[in-house]
Amino acid sequence: MTHFNNPLSLLLVGATGAVGIQVLALALVDPRIKQVIAPTRRPLPNHAKLYNPIIDFTHLPVDASWWNVDAVICTLGTTIKAAGSQSAFAAVDRDLPIQVAKLARTAGATHFALNSSLGANSAGSFYLRTKVEAEDGIRNINYPAFTIVRPSLIDAAREDVRLGEKIGLIVARIFRPLIPLRYRPVKAERIALALLDGVLREQLGECIIESEQLQN
Repeated sequence: MTHFNNPLSLLLVGATGAVGIQVLALALVDPRIKQVIAPTRRPLPNHAKLYNPIIDFTHLPVDASWWNVDAVICTLGTTIKAAGSQSAFAAVDRDLPIQVAKLARTAGATHFALNSSLGANSAGSFYLRTKVEAEDGIRNINYPAFTIVRPSLIDAAREDVRLGEKIGLIVARIFRPLIPLRYRPVKAERIALALLDGVLREQLGECIIESEQLQN
């Protein structure tokens, strides 16, 4: 099924992150979503629409029945500092999203939405190259509908303190009127809404939502 005539089942990976938390909150109250499957490392609060398998993301359960969903939202992401190395960072921000996309597509998913990054390109920094490699990898899996959201700095409260991001947000808030729209911080809730809209849209093909489009 490509167009959803009935409420859909949604796989959300990254449900405990700043953006993922917001996606989960929106999806659980959206009548167009019948069930949210959110695999995590630690349990989430119970909800009638939520199925929360506890897994080890380094060893995805490839035969799990819950890969059989209509749509996928991926908000997985870390930092090189938190990951410990460039290769560990790429494993989370590139390899894991691609693996998730493959497993869900094989099981029948037709819509995929990825939280990427402003400036993702093959000529950029290691971070930006990794982000575009994730986009390309999922693109090659041939989802009928693929949405990429590329936010600037994410404005959200985090459990893990990211000092550079925190300082950047403070500066950006002070000088917000002087910062070009494209580079202003984006609320996590706004990114979540764009991702959810991405998997619920009827139009097929690829849709890229740049950071300036998230400022309204």
